[in-house]
Amino acid sequence: MIKAAHLVKKFGSSTAVNSISFDVKEGENLILLGTSGCGKTTTLRMVNRLTEPDSGTIFLNGTDIRSQQPETLRRGIGYVLQNHGLFPHYTVAENIAIVPRLLKWESSKTGKRADELFEKLNLDPAIKDKYPAALSGGQQQRVGLARSLMVNPPVLLMDEPFGALDNLTRISIRKEFRVLDELVKKTIIMVTHDVQEAFEMGDRICLMDKGEIMQIGTPEDLLFRPANNFVANFLDEQRLQLELKSVLLEEILPGSAKNISVWDQMESLLQVNAYPDDAPGDALTIESLMAAFSKYKKR
Repeated sequence: MIKAAHLVKKFGSSTAVNSISFDVKEGENLILLGTSGCGKTTTLRMVNRLTEPDSGTIFLNGTDIRSQQPETLRRGIGYVLQNHGLFPHYTVAENIAIVPRLLKWESSKTGKRADELFEKLNLDPAIKDKYPAALSGGQQQRVGLARSLMVNPPVLLMDEPFGALDNLTRISIRKEFRVLDELVKKTIIMVTHDVQEAFEMGDRICLMDKGEIMQIGTPEDLLFRPANNFVANFLDEQRLQLELKSVLLEEILPGSAKNISVWDQMESLLQVNAYPDDAPGDALTIESLMAAFSKYKKR
């Protein structure tokens, strides 16, 4: 779907991106992860030509993205910003209708699509006539996502999409977005500096440092098969929690009917406040779950 080959971008004497190559499969969510200044946002911006590379090529469905005008390219790529990027002097309805209007959609088609997305994103239709300043941070972020999805683009670029939200709102929205069918169908490249976010949202993670790719792989690859000391050290501080979120219950308990992470199962057990006294003797508990997880790690 997306293939980047030997991308280089310099700003003056500083090299922001140093000859990196990667691909993103159709329907995959690739996370660009790293600290500030590692080159992840510059890389993202090159995909829709907001920033032009000094050298290297990006292909979309096998076609060099430079073969079409940037404005035309961007209309087929959704873009979600950290601060939602809504125009403050436009109402919500006017904000989300920007691209449909450029494509000369009929108002009835625009309204129908807006209603569909509002329902999926848990947005109250009453906010359509409000201005962004009157919305909460979570509402603004959802409206920003709705705008990027209005014309149903096959590709979605997300630059720190939850970075401006408080921690509780971020966690809540991330859980909603993980199961949102509109996103499940998209090919997504998402930038974040939040390790937990990367491991929750990504099919694969591209860990960057100083403009170079340290490792690309699944969350399990980075955790259990780090390519170098940088990768191992980068994840060390949060390793146990990341492992619990990355390993599926069925991996440590073969035959389990639940295709969820060990972490999610632990949360479920804590929410029900353990099993009642008359629970069967082989009922799953936090202790038995952790014992099974420890055995899995030793394999």
